[in-house]
Amino acid sequence: MRKGSCCMFTSGVVGAVLLIMGIGLFVSGLFQTLIHNKLKGEITLTEGSKIFASWKNPPPPVYIQFFFFNLTNPEEFLKGEAKPRLTEMGPYTFRQYRPKRNVTFVDNGKKVSAYTVKSFVFLPEKSVGDPKVDMVTTVNIPAVAVMNRLKGMGFWVSSGVSMYMGSIGTTLFMTHTVEEMLWGFKDPLLTRLKTIKPDTDEYFGLMRNKNGSDDGEFVYHTGKQNYLDFGRIYTWKGEKMLSIWKSNQSNMINGSDGSGFHPFLSKEERLNVFTPDLCRSIHMRFEKEVEVKGIPAYRFTPPRAVLASGKNNPENEGFCLTPKNCLDDGVLDVSVCRNGAPVVVSFPHFHLGAERYAKAIDGISPVHERHQTFLDLNPTMGVPVRAMKRAQINIHLERVTGFPLTRNLNGTIFPILFLNESVVIDDASAARIQKLLLIVTLVSHFPLVLGALGVILLLVCIILVIRFYQNKVI
Repeated sequence: MRKGSCCMFTSGVVGAVLLIMGIGLFVSGLFQTLIHNKLKGEITLTEGSKIFASWKNPPPPVYIQFFFFNLTNPEEFLKGEAKPRLTEMGPYTFRQYRPKRNVTFVDNGKKVSAYTVKSFVFLPEKSVGDPKVDMVTTVNIPAVAVMNRLKGMGFWVSSGVSMYMGSIGTTLFMTHTVEEMLWGFKDPLLTRLKTIKPDTDEYFGLMRNKNGSDDGEFVYHTGKQNYLDFGRIYTWKGEKMLSIWKSNQSNMINGSDGSGFHPFLSKEERLNVFTPDLCRSIHMRFEKEVEVKGIPAYRFTPPRAVLASGKNNPENEGFCLTPKNCLDDGVLDVSVCRNGAPVVVSFPHFHLGAERYAKAIDGISPVHERHQTFLDLNPTMGVPVRAMKRAQINIHLERVTGFPLTRNLNGTIFPILFLNESVVIDDASAARIQKLLLIVTLVSHFPLVLGALGVILLLVCIILVIRFYQNKVI
């Protein structure tokens, strides 16, 4: 009897203490605060942190797929008899390696500078054809660039150049292999121009000189002082702002480079990403919850407002440098950072763009699932577990005075290719994140475990009390 009384007393007291402690710790959020502060200290761009090594040399494989648009009716389109009719070719897939080089800590370790060197290796097993053999007919980009540079220089100058182009067989369209279109070929027009202007590069390719290149020096905040600054770009090529657009807002270098974000993301956040390929910053918004290899994630994606015209989104007014000729929703003229070539970027198949761009071309059909750009981020750590960066390169085809070849052009935004840059977290990294998330969950819920043990012990105490009185009555 004495032993039973002792058990009742002990279980009751311990149970009550554990329950009170559990409730107190849960209400105060002490354990959650401790683990959150621990993570904030670990997720920094500093030597020895949990993510620094993978930031310098990302382990997951990055793939880049190229899809070309092949023009099947160049003569009809040139004569103005039909819309351009395109067929999609691809993917031509490359493995992309992007280690960071010359990593240097600056400003007493508060910031870190680095160059991201990109190299590409062709993967035939993930491609549909041979880029050395497959031919594609598309816009003669060097010729269009030359014509575009001669706008406003007078009819006689343009006519003289037009006749010269005709004498060497230059037309509005060209046919080359996929490999030549990507990595470069010797263009006859550029070769002739080189004799007049020696600094002219006589080779042209959409990815020419990109293999083994970098986008310039980035300086990032380490997140050491403020976890919200983790990975945020401080300067690019030594500048805090661009100087190519019309407004300060458009010239701002906002957010990270997309390789990482601060921990403890919320669904309400606006995630900013600076993209050198677009010569601007874009933003993303929460779309839905997903799961990748057992890791919970928030999907963030660029909303329609990102590439909306200035009339529909005042934030974008500064991206139009010619107010009388501003483009519609879903496209961005980046000729200002493409040496004057009339390059226009968009999402693939003009996804999220004005309908008129897709309707002007046969063979274009935007599909959200295939053409969306998105980032799947684990909200606890801010780590990308899957990403798809999709962009389309177009050429703006306009009538140019003095060039008869362009007389039937009506401002078509002509697709050249779109690319899909993708990455999914590797199994080893996924296992490490799952283990870390489990620890975070257990520590964060430790007060609930204490409370549950307290309730169990109190129930045991109640059962013992009931049995004690039942035995006493008997």
